[in-house]
This record gives sequence, C-alpha cells and structure tokens, in this order.
Amino acid sequence: MLAQFLQFLFSGITVGATYALAALGFTLIYNASNVINFAQGEFIMLGGMLAVYFTQAGLPLPVALVLAILVPAIVGVLVEKLAIEPVKGAETVTLIIITIGASLVIRGLIQVWLGKGAHSLPAFSGNVPLQVLGATLMPQSLWVLGVTALVVMALRYFFNHTLQGKAMLATSFNRLAAELVGINTSWVLFMSFAMSASLGALGGILITPITLTSYDVGIMLGLKGFVAAVVGGLGSGLGAVVGGLLVGILEAMGAGYISSAYKDAIPFILILLILFFMPRGLFGGKSTDRV
Repeated sequence: MLAQFLQFLFSGITVGATYALAALGFTLIYNASNVINFAQGEFIMLGGMLAVYFTQAGLPLPVALVLAILVPAIVGVLVEKLAIEPVKGAETVTLIIITIGASLVIRGLIQVWLGKGAHSLPAFSGNVPLQVLGATLMPQSLWVLGVTALVVMALRYFFNHTLQGKAMLATSFNRLAAELVGINTSWVLFMSFAMSASLGALGGILITPITLTSYDVGIMLGLKGFVAAVVGGLGSGLGAVVGGLLVGILEAMGAGYISSAYKDAIPFILILLILFFMPRGLFGGKSTDRV
C-alpha cells in the first residue's frame, strides 16, 4: 500500500515540477504586462521537439539542449515584438486571443516541419530505476526535480539581488511608477517573454525522456500550467511552484486511485473549486480581470 502511494507521489511530483515551470512562465509575463500568454504550452512543446531534432542531427546532447532552450526564447521574443507590442494597451480578451493565435501558428509550423509522430529523448543518466520503500523512481525524475529546484532558487536570487530583477518586480507592482523612475518597461516585457519561453522549453526537455513529445503536447501541458498558476494565485512565484506540484500530485493520485480516464479532468475540477472558494488562489495573487 505504501509502495503504491509512493509510486503515485513520485509520478505526481515529477510531472508537477513541469507544470510549475509552465506556471512560472505564465506568472512572469502576467506580472510584467497583465497578459495571460496561452502560447506558453507551445514553448514546452518546442523545447522537447527541438531537443529531439538537434540530437538526431548529430549535435552533442549538451549543445542540443542549450539550443532547444535558446530557440524558444527567441520565438518568445518574436511573439512579444510581432504580436503583443503592436497592440499595447488592448483589452485583456484581445491579448488572450492574440496569444492563442500565436500558439496555433507555432503548433502548425512544427507539425509541417517535424511531422505528427511522437518522439523521445534518451534519459540524461540512464534508465536504471531506483528503489525507494518498494516504489520505483526513475533517474530522470531526479533531473526534473533537481533542475526545477535550481531554477526556483536562481529566480529568487535574480528578483532579490539583481537590478534587472528588481526592475521587473517594480514593473509588476506599478508599471506607471516604474516608468516614472526611469525603468524601461518595454525591455521588461521583452525579457519576461524570453525567460518565460526558456522556462517552458526547459520543462519540455526535462519531461520528454519520461512522457515522449509531439507537435500537439503543448495544448494540455500549457492548460495545466495555467491551472497551476491560478491555483497558486496568478502573479505569485511561490504559488506557481506550489500550484504545479499540487496539480501534478492530485492528477497522479486521481489516475491511480480512481481512474486514468479522469486524469486530464482533475486539474480543471481543482481550478473550479479553488476559484469558487478562493478566487485569488492559495497565495492570493493580485486580482485579475474577468474574461
């Protein structure tokens, strides 16, 4: 019984860490601009698909992984420059529709370029499982958890101890006041999209050796990342991480103890409950527009 519980828990924490990275991406952009970027899931897909493409092209794995993070970051910047910046000041619904459109374009281009098939990456440190109290833990899961923890610590340092990070925080609190003291808020938005896309791509790379990837995996991963961000409190970095882990664990427990048929429904039931009882999420992010 304990072994079964731990197995579900390990699975939930692993996928939950990926949702946390996606949720952090949503949070970064929302704080900088109040934009909810529904193209975030496609950055996760891009990370996995490009990592596969570059490794199959013969590049060493470290080089392939760096490129698979840099290219989505550039795509994120292009989305901001070509789709978001020209309509600066537009209504929330308009911006959401634009990001959905960007998502469709990215997905369509990858489908045409790399096809509809599922792809896998080799695990970073082998496939020999670790045994923990009767449960099996794959080494790749430790990579997911370890890298996610490092990212969270790096972001904490960035926002608390660097001028650029403090500029982004100032913009998130009050954009007009930030502009009045000389902060280039356009640069902040630019950096937010690049960092958000990089986080999503990193999550896609880490999870691909476990779950495979294809041109359409970003839809559900992005939505679950959004659920995690809202559950934790949209705009809260800590909430994004806690929300991601919570969504992952509840999803795994529901699939294991109830039925895997309900796996994808569980996060959306959770968001309905959270919004009904705690409209601002678990960590009370700043209030959002109703759309």
